[in-house]
Amino acid sequence: MNIAHTLQLGRIKAQKGKVMVLGQYLITFREVLEAALITSMVLAYLARTGRNPLTRYVWYGVILSTAASVALGATIWWTYGILPESTQVLFEGIAALIAVAVLSSMIYWMATKGKELRAEVEKKVEILTTRGAVFGLVSFAFIAVFREGLETVLFLTPYLVTDPAATVAGLLLGTLTSLALAYVVFFVGKKINVRRFFYFTSILLVLLAGGLAGYGVHELIEYTGSSAWGWLGQNAYVLGISQDSPFHHKGIVGSVFAVMFGYTVRAEWARLTVHFAYLAVAIPLVIRVYRKR
Repeated sequence: MNIAHTLQLGRIKAQKGKVMVLGQYLITFREVLEAALITSMVLAYLARTGRNPLTRYVWYGVILSTAASVALGATIWWTYGILPESTQVLFEGIAALIAVAVLSSMIYWMATKGKELRAEVEKKVEILTTRGAVFGLVSFAFIAVFREGLETVLFLTPYLVTDPAATVAGLLLGTLTSLALAYVVFFVGKKINVRRFFYFTSILLVLLAGGLAGYGVHELIEYTGSSAWGWLGQNAYVLGISQDSPFHHKGIVGSVFAVMFGYTVRAEWARLTVHFAYLAVAIPLVIRVYRKR
């Protein structure tokens, strides 16, 4: 391999990392924003009702839950690192499918409960502050934020094991921008249509989840062998695209479609079936729920 070819491969890898951050960014942005909105609702309600001294207990819960989420992510990453290579493939497949299941439930929950979220949070906080403010507020903030942290860890795990640098970059960027938006909404007073925002991001997350579902099935086929799947394990198509091409699913252009739409230059029948079956059910369901409400 000559020096020019080595430099070309280095540029391709660098470009790939810059593009692949989109999916990780979107997932983190949506999850952290949910946690930030709930936390902001609690803080704003305490301030509005003259209970500012109690806000520190909310922050205690937020800090503890953030630390627990980071520890969970580190544990999963460490566990993956000590697994044999063949078992890592199985781990990636299972992690992707679990992420799809949790992501789907989160999208549906926000679609059905998001409109009444503020009222429910304020009602819960009012009850907590009249019974045992310290433990109650810490526990409430911890559970609310840790749930989003747990979901974020599960969603990012398939990306983390394949592209750690881009995943960390997406995590940091998504966290910063979501916190900034929550601050603008709740403390600066800027009005935005939060429900419309969650509607469009839900559609994008469904597209991401569809690609993850197909990827998870692909990894299971890799682990068990295509023969165990019969015709479903056979290739539905193979595109004659070189790995050095920008249109390969690891290239500068193809990686965008790979993250957002599950694009790949080679896909088995089982992967395609699961991918499109998920989209056929999830997209109409999300649209129906949001438009109905």
